[in-house]
Amino acid sequence: MIGGSANPSPGEVSLAHHGVLFLDELPEFKRSALEVLRQPLEDGQVTISRASGTMTFPARFMFVGAMNPSPRGYFEARSDGQAAKKYLNKISGPLLDRIDLHLEVPAMKHEQLLAEAPGESSATIRARVERAREIQRVRFGPTSSIHANAQMGPRELRKRVPMDREAKNLLSGAMSNLSLSARALDRILKVARTIADLAESEKVLLDHLAEAIQYRTLDRQIWG
Repeated sequence: MIGGSANPSPGEVSLAHHGVLFLDELPEFKRSALEVLRQPLEDGQVTISRASGTMTFPARFMFVGAMNPSPRGYFEARSDGQAAKKYLNKISGPLLDRIDLHLEVPAMKHEQLLAEAPGESSATIRARVERAREIQRVRFGPTSSIHANAQMGPRELRKRVPMDREAKNLLSGAMSNLSLSARALDRILKVARTIADLAESEKVLLDHLAEAIQYRTLDRQIWG
């Protein structure tokens, strides 16, 4: 996953640099293979040490993981109890903490699959994303080493996402009720800033913060 061999070479995480790394059926991977994702997800690079020396490869990618909630499929299989728990526990808390958006995708009804009502087109969504990226490019400027919200550190976050008392109370309550880490807090702020950019809102509003917090609740419901 991260590369290796006697002469260190780039692994999947480095080959996905500035791209997307998609792992389907996430718990089917060895836990050790998943745990090595923690460093690149945190630092955007991966370091491999061998007797001959140490090499660092770039590894800043968008990580997407998909999984069933049990080895037998959807949540009717929750009755499996121990088997489902063992399956879910292949995904560690520290790894989940480094994933910004946790989403449950419910099964669609037949009527929805057969409906002819058009949804939002890919072209419309792409235009909105491109506009949000342009907002971020302008925000950070051409000389900055930061090009997107995901790259902001704690100091930059506090500058770019100022919070009034209401916002602080909302975040404080979420951290307490959901037992969120400092890392999760920073990631919530980055997501909230991005949601605001997608809405072309100069300020991060309470609605944006609430939506960002909502994306951190699924792991507490399923793994908690």
